Amino acid sequence: MDSGSVAYLRDLLAETGWVERTRELGRALRTTRSPGGLLLVGTPDEEPWHLTAHLADEARLADLPQLAPTLVRWAPSAGAPPHLRVGLDRIRRTRRGETLFVVAEQKAPVPLLERVDDARRTGATILALEGADRELSGLAHDAIAIPANGPVSFDGAQHLVSAAAGEIPQRPGLRERLARLLDRVSGPRVAE
Repeated sequence: MDSGSVAYLRDLLAETGWVERTRELGRALRTTRSPGGLLLVGTPDEEPWHLTAHLADEARLADLPQLAPTLVRWAPSAGAPPHLRVGLDRIRRTRRGETLFVVAEQKAPVPLLERVDDARRTGATILALEGADRELSGLAHDAIAIPANGPVSFDGAQHLVSAAAGEIPQRPGLRERLARLLDRVSGPRVAE
């Protein structure tokens, strides 16, 4: 999905609350303190390759090295390049200031939930994009549950979150700042 398609999807979802919710999760991803400290993990059947690639692009384009994700894999091949050899043991070494982002459309398996719980105890921030998994959302500091029949698909939500993570926060313009000032000075509006 290109940036034009993401913009179109945002327009379609503007009145639903989904855009703001995905922006909140995107901003939370940006709070990772150091390069390599954003860990993405999925389930044994669904590794978040696509989201990893989009976040890497956003990190490069927005010049946010801390947003460049580390893909954590269930069964990395020994002959794979170093960035594709990161296994679940990396979650055990997670520390404060790092973020573990769990992407699981289906129910997260117990071994993953145990590792997520361990990472949370060490002080890592836990974020999740999930398909209504109460156990996973209970462990996460922030999570978005994507219902199967909701207004946005799981894939669409990943695109919205990755695009939001790379957005540079806009400082309000002169008109917006003046409008806020006038609202404060004039007090609340009273209906007649």
